[in-house]
Amino acid sequence: MAPSFRPADRNFRDGNRFQLVRLVLFSPDRTTDFMESTVTPEAQDIDWMQRVKRGDRDAFAELVEAHQGRVIGTVVRMLGPETMDAEDISQQVFLRVWKSAARYEPTAKFTTWLFTITRNLVFNESRRRKNRPTSSLDAPGAGGDEDASPRQFADEATPSPEAALLEREMREAIDAAIAELPEQQRMAVVLRRYEEMPYDEIARVLELTVPAVKSLLFRARTFLRERLEKYLAQ
Repeated sequence: MAPSFRPADRNFRDGNRFQLVRLVLFSPDRTTDFMESTVTPEAQDIDWMQRVKRGDRDAFAELVEAHQGRVIGTVVRMLGPETMDAEDISQQVFLRVWKSAARYEPTAKFTTWLFTITRNLVFNESRRRKNRPTSSLDAPGAGGDEDASPRQFADEATPSPEAALLEREMREAIDAAIAELPEQQRMAVVLRRYEEMPYDEIARVLELTVPAVKSLLFRARTFLRERLEKYLAQ
Protein backbone atom coordinates (compact mmCIF):
# COMPACT_ATOMS: atom_id res chain seq x y z
CA MET A 1 0.00 0.00 0.00
CA ALA A 2 1.33 3.41 -0.94
CA PRO A 3 1.96 5.79 1.96
CA SER A 4 -0.33 8.78 2.32
CA PHE A 5 1.16 12.27 2.42
CA ARG A 6 0.47 15.91 1.92
CA PRO A 7 2.84 18.72 0.88
CA ALA A 8 3.78 21.08 3.69
CA ASP A 9 1.68 24.20 4.33
CA ARG A 10 -1.10 23.07 1.97
CA ASN A 11 -4.56 21.81 2.77
CA PHE A 12 -5.86 18.80 0.92
CA ARG A 13 -9.19 17.08 0.68
CA ASP A 14 -9.80 13.36 1.10
CA GLY A 15 -10.29 11.56 -2.20
CA ASN A 16 -11.31 8.15 -3.38
CA ARG A 17 -7.82 7.50 -4.70
CA PHE A 18 -5.96 8.15 -1.50
CA GLN A 19 -6.37 9.05 2.14
CA LEU A 20 -4.30 12.12 2.97
CA VAL A 21 -2.50 12.47 6.29
CA ARG A 22 0.27 14.65 7.67
CA LEU A 23 3.66 14.01 6.13
CA VAL A 24 6.24 12.71 8.58
CA LEU A 25 9.20 15.05 8.33
CA PHE A 26 12.62 14.97 9.92
CA SER A 27 12.37 13.32 13.35
CA PRO A 28 14.16 15.12 16.20
CA ASP A 29 16.08 11.98 17.15
CA ARG A 30 17.85 11.75 13.80
CA THR A 31 21.52 12.51 14.18
CA THR A 32 22.27 13.62 10.63
CA ASP A 33 20.63 16.69 9.14
CA PHE A 34 20.59 16.45 5.36
CA MET A 35 21.15 20.18 4.96
CA GLU A 36 24.40 19.88 6.93
CA SER A 37 25.53 16.72 5.21
CA THR A 38 28.33 16.62 2.67
CA VAL A 39 26.33 14.20 0.51
CA THR A 40 25.36 15.74 -2.83
CA PRO A 41 21.64 16.12 -3.61
CA GLU A 42 21.95 13.58 -6.44
CA ALA A 43 23.57 11.00 -4.13
CA GLN A 44 20.95 11.66 -1.44
CA ASP A 45 18.14 11.11 -3.97
CA ILE A 46 19.65 7.79 -5.00
CA ASP A 47 20.01 6.72 -1.36
CA TRP A 48 16.40 7.63 -0.65
CA MET A 49 15.19 5.71 -3.71
CA GLN A 50 17.20 2.63 -2.78
CA ARG A 51 15.49 2.72 0.62
CA VAL A 52 12.09 3.37 -0.95
CA LYS A 53 12.61 0.26 -3.08
CA ARG A 54 12.80 -1.67 0.20
CA GLY A 55 9.52 -0.12 1.37
CA ASP A 56 11.04 2.55 3.62
CA ARG A 57 8.25 5.09 4.21
CA ASP A 58 10.51 7.52 6.06
CA ALA A 59 12.79 7.74 3.03
CA PHE A 60 9.75 8.32 0.82
CA ALA A 61 8.54 11.12 3.10
CA GLU A 62 11.93 12.83 2.87
CA LEU A 63 11.99 12.42 -0.90
CA VAL A 64 8.56 14.04 -1.17
CA GLU A 65 9.54 16.90 1.12
CA ALA A 66 12.69 17.57 -0.90
CA HIS A 67 10.99 17.71 -4.32
CA GLN A 68 7.31 18.49 -3.85
CA GLY A 69 7.75 22.25 -4.32
CA ARG A 70 9.39 21.83 -7.71
CA VAL A 71 6.78 19.36 -8.90
CA ILE A 72 3.83 21.50 -7.80
CA GLY A 73 5.44 24.60 -9.33
CA THR A 74 5.93 22.85 -12.66
CA VAL A 75 2.38 21.51 -12.70
CA VAL A 76 0.93 24.96 -11.94
CA ARG A 77 3.05 26.64 -14.62
CA MET A 78 2.02 24.02 -17.15
CA LEU A 79 -1.70 23.88 -16.34
CA GLY A 80 -2.56 27.18 -14.70
CA PRO A 81 -3.72 28.17 -11.23
CA GLU A 82 -6.38 25.50 -10.62
CA THR A 83 -4.99 24.65 -7.19
CA MET A 84 -6.80 21.39 -6.58
CA ASP A 85 -5.85 20.06 -10.00
CA ALA A 86 -2.19 20.90 -9.39
CA GLU A 87 -2.19 19.32 -5.94
CA ASP A 88 -3.97 16.18 -7.13
CA ILE A 89 -1.62 15.72 -10.07
CA SER A 90 1.43 16.31 -7.87
CA GLN A 91 0.20 13.61 -5.50
CA GLN A 92 -0.22 11.26 -8.44
CA VAL A 93 3.39 11.96 -9.45
CA PHE A 94 4.73 10.82 -6.09
CA LEU A 95 2.35 7.88 -5.87
CA ARG A 96 3.78 6.72 -9.21
CA VAL A 97 7.27 7.15 -7.78
CA TRP A 98 6.29 4.87 -4.89
CA LYS A 99 4.59 2.28 -7.08
CA SER A 100 7.42 2.27 -9.65
CA ALA A 101 10.27 2.29 -7.15
CA ALA A 102 11.07 -1.38 -7.70
CA ARG A 103 11.90 -0.61 -11.34
CA TYR A 104 14.02 2.46 -10.59
CA GLU A 105 17.68 2.26 -11.58
CA PRO A 106 20.07 5.19 -11.01
CA THR A 107 21.20 5.38 -14.64
CA ALA A 108 20.30 9.08 -14.71
CA LYS A 109 19.52 11.76 -12.14
CA PHE A 110 16.48 11.03 -10.02
CA THR A 111 15.05 14.42 -10.98
CA THR A 112 15.11 13.41 -14.64
CA TRP A 113 12.95 10.37 -13.82
CA LEU A 114 10.73 12.46 -11.53
CA PHE A 115 10.07 15.13 -14.15
CA THR A 116 9.48 12.50 -16.83
CA ILE A 117 6.63 11.17 -14.67
CA THR A 118 5.46 14.76 -14.15
CA ARG A 119 5.58 15.39 -17.90
CA ASN A 120 3.44 12.33 -18.67
CA LEU A 121 0.73 13.27 -16.17
CA VAL A 122 0.75 16.94 -17.15
CA PHE A 123 0.48 16.16 -20.86
CA ASN A 124 -2.38 13.75 -20.20
CA GLU A 125 -4.23 16.38 -18.16
CA SER A 126 -3.44 19.11 -20.68
CA ARG A 127 -4.98 17.06 -23.49
CA ARG A 128 -8.00 16.21 -21.37
CA ARG A 129 -8.83 19.83 -20.67
CA LYS A 130 -7.27 21.55 -23.69
CA ASN A 131 -10.49 23.40 -24.44
CA ARG A 132 -10.81 24.79 -20.93
CA PRO A 133 -9.74 28.46 -20.52
CA THR A 134 -6.55 29.33 -18.68
CA SER A 135 -5.81 32.38 -16.57
CA SER A 136 -2.79 34.08 -15.06
CA LEU A 137 -1.00 32.55 -12.11
CA ASP A 138 -1.33 35.93 -10.38
CA ALA A 139 -4.90 36.72 -11.42
CA PRO A 140 -7.20 37.56 -8.50
CA GLY A 141 -10.47 35.76 -8.12
CA ALA A 142 -9.22 32.39 -9.40
CA GLY A 143 -11.59 29.73 -8.15
CA GLY A 144 -14.47 32.20 -7.91
CA ASP A 145 -13.27 34.30 -4.96
CA GLU A 146 -13.40 37.93 -6.08
CA ASP A 147 -11.44 39.04 -3.02
CA ALA A 148 -8.62 36.55 -3.46
CA SER A 149 -5.18 38.14 -3.36
CA PRO A 150 -2.52 37.56 -6.04
CA ARG A 151 -0.50 34.43 -5.30
CA GLN A 152 2.85 36.13 -4.80
CA PHE A 153 4.95 37.44 -1.94
CA ALA A 154 4.82 41.10 -1.06
CA ASP A 155 7.88 43.14 -2.01
CA GLU A 156 9.30 44.85 1.06
CA ALA A 157 10.51 47.70 -1.15
CA THR A 158 7.00 48.71 -2.19
CA PRO A 159 6.98 49.96 -5.80
CA SER A 160 4.88 52.86 -6.96
CA PRO A 161 1.28 52.07 -7.98
CA GLU A 162 2.21 52.63 -11.63
CA ALA A 163 5.23 50.31 -11.41
CA ALA A 164 3.22 47.68 -9.54
CA LEU A 165 0.46 47.81 -12.15
CA LEU A 166 2.98 47.46 -14.99
CA GLU A 167 4.72 44.54 -13.28
CA ARG A 168 1.41 42.80 -12.69
CA GLU A 169 0.36 43.37 -16.28
CA MET A 170 3.69 41.99 -17.51
CA ARG A 171 3.41 38.89 -15.30
CA GLU A 172 -0.07 38.22 -16.63
CA ALA A 173 1.13 38.72 -20.20
CA ILE A 174 4.04 36.29 -19.66
CA ASP A 175 1.73 33.68 -18.11
CA ALA A 176 -0.76 34.06 -20.95
CA ALA A 177 1.95 33.84 -23.61
CA ILE A 178 3.51 30.71 -22.08
CA ALA A 179 0.04 29.13 -21.85
CA GLU A 180 -0.36 29.58 -25.61
CA LEU A 181 2.75 27.54 -26.41
CA PRO A 182 2.39 23.93 -27.63
CA GLU A 183 2.83 21.58 -24.69
CA GLN A 184 6.36 20.41 -25.53
CA GLN A 185 7.58 23.97 -26.05
CA ARG A 186 5.87 25.04 -22.84
CA MET A 187 7.46 22.20 -20.87
CA ALA A 188 10.89 23.00 -22.29
CA VAL A 189 10.52 26.67 -21.32
CA VAL A 190 9.33 25.81 -17.80
CA LEU A 191 12.18 23.34 -17.20
CA ARG A 192 14.78 25.70 -18.62
CA ARG A 193 13.58 28.98 -17.13
CA TYR A 194 12.18 27.95 -13.76
CA GLU A 195 14.00 24.68 -13.01
CA GLU A 196 17.25 25.83 -14.70
CA MET A 197 17.75 22.38 -16.18
CA PRO A 198 20.61 21.83 -18.63
CA TYR A 199 19.70 20.97 -22.21
CA ASP A 200 20.72 17.33 -21.88
CA GLU A 201 18.43 16.75 -18.89
CA ILE A 202 15.50 18.47 -20.62
CA ALA A 203 16.16 16.22 -23.60
CA ARG A 204 15.88 13.12 -21.39
CA VAL A 205 12.67 14.36 -19.77
CA LEU A 206 11.06 15.10 -23.14
CA GLU A 207 12.66 12.06 -24.80
CA LEU A 208 14.22 14.23 -27.50
CA THR A 209 17.72 15.02 -28.72
CA VAL A 210 19.57 18.07 -27.45
CA PRO A 211 19.33 19.78 -30.89
CA ALA A 212 15.57 19.14 -30.86
CA VAL A 213 15.29 20.76 -27.42
CA LYS A 214 17.26 23.79 -28.58
CA SER A 215 14.96 24.04 -31.60
CA LEU A 216 11.90 23.89 -29.34
CA LEU A 217 13.29 26.64 -27.13
CA PHE A 218 14.24 28.79 -30.11
CA ARG A 219 10.71 28.61 -31.50
CA ALA A 220 9.20 29.23 -28.08
CA ARG A 221 11.40 32.25 -27.41
CA THR A 222 10.63 33.68 -30.84
CA PHE A 223 6.92 33.37 -30.14
CA LEU A 224 7.28 34.88 -26.65
CA ARG A 225 9.31 37.82 -27.96
CA GLU A 226 6.56 38.58 -30.47
CA ARG A 227 3.85 38.34 -27.83
CA LEU A 228 5.79 40.43 -25.30
CA GLU A 229 7.28 42.93 -27.74
CA LYS A 230 5.71 45.99 -26.10
CA TYR A 231 7.20 45.07 -22.73
CA LEU A 232 10.65 44.33 -24.13
CA ALA A 233 10.69 47.74 -25.82
CA GLN A 234 10.20 49.61 -22.54
